[in-house]
Order: sequence, then structure tokens, then C-alpha cells
Amino acid sequence: MPLVKINMLKGKSLEYKKLVLDSVHNGLVSSLGIADWDRFQRIIEFDKCDFETSPEKTDNFMIIELSLFPGRTKEQKKSAIEMITSNLVSSLSIKPTDVFIVINEPPLENWGMGGNQKQ
Repeated sequence: MPLVKINMLKGKSLEYKKLVLDSVHNGLVSSLGIADWDRFQRIIEFDKCDFETSPEKTDNFMIIELSLFPGRTKEQKKSAIEMITSNLVSSLSIKPTDVFIVINEPPLENWGMGGNQKQ
């Protein structure tokens, strides 16, 4: 059950944002083998004055944070990063250098679903 947070600048169309969400999700399905229905994603948009990046980044720059259950291999995580980036490049012509991905793996004891702590 990956939780996905995508931070990006405001101003993109609904179609653009849908392609971003689909690109990330499809990369997770392919690389981590999650079920297609397992889709918990959100886009958080910022005004340019609230989203500081280095000067060589474009207005397409995004930070993608993935929170995953622990246990994925280094190779699976590498594949997820590569596939998500590749999907964004293919579907939206985003430069690979405009995609920043970080993976967090909180222990199962830090996950709660339906009022129950994950074991």
C-alpha cells in the first residue's frame, strides 16, 4: 500500500495532473507488483514563491515522496525510481532532472488502517 505525495507548482491542467498520477501509479504496479486498485495518491500544488528549487530546474520540477511498507529490495526501489521517471518523461516530456523521488519506509508499527495498527 504505497502512499504517494507529489509536490509541484500550481497551474497544470487536470489532464496533465491525471497523467502524472497515472505515470507514478503505473510505475509502482510494474516495479513493485502492487495491485492496480492500490492507489493512494495526492498532488500538492504550490505557488512559485513557496516552492524553491535550484535555478536549472523547470516549472515541471516535482518532488515525489513514496511511503512504503518495509521489505522491498534495493533493486525494486531502483526499478520504481527508474520506471516512474521514464513514464513521466514518455507521457509528459518532463526532463529526467525535473523528477526528484524519495522513498520512506516507516516500520509496520507506524501504520494504522481502519483503527488498527499494522503488525
